[in-house]
Amino acid sequence: MPPREQTPPDEWLAGRPRFLAAAGALFTDAEGRVLVVKPHYRDHWLFVGGQLDEGETPEQACRREVKEEIGLDAALGGLLVVDWTQPTRDRPLPLVVFIFDGGTVDPARIRLDRDELDEFRFVSVAASLGLLSANGRRRMPVALDAKRTGTTRYLSAGAE
Repeated sequence: MPPREQTPPDEWLAGRPRFLAAAGALFTDAEGRVLVVKPHYRDHWLFVGGQLDEGETPEQACRREVKEEIGLDAALGGLLVVDWTQPTRDRPLPLVVFIFDGGTVDPARIRLDRDELDEFRFVSVAASLGLLSANGRRRMPVALDAKRTGTTRYLSAGAE
């Protein structure tokens, strides 16, 4: 049997699926309220975090984004949620989001990046659900439950 021809790596990679990835952190204050941030460029509030840069792991991206957005060089706790979301009209690629436990933080330690964010708030879980995007509203209770139980949770297009 003759040997099979192998596809060159660049051709093989060009045919592979593409997706976006982001990482964020769930922070709470001493009263158990959750931290949400309001970027200039969105109508809704978000977890602290953002897109992974080329070559970054989700943990590295999360730590970088936390430092950039709220000025904390925080050690992250465990992975709480992995959420796979399908492409949309506005985002033609699938998105996988990693949410880590950011722990408890004193609001006085936060130094907001005014170039990217307008505001931050520590709010009740119920109040956060009125501020977050639809995806954020799906992730928040799951992330809090994962933090409570110590079990990483997986979401796929909104379903567990």
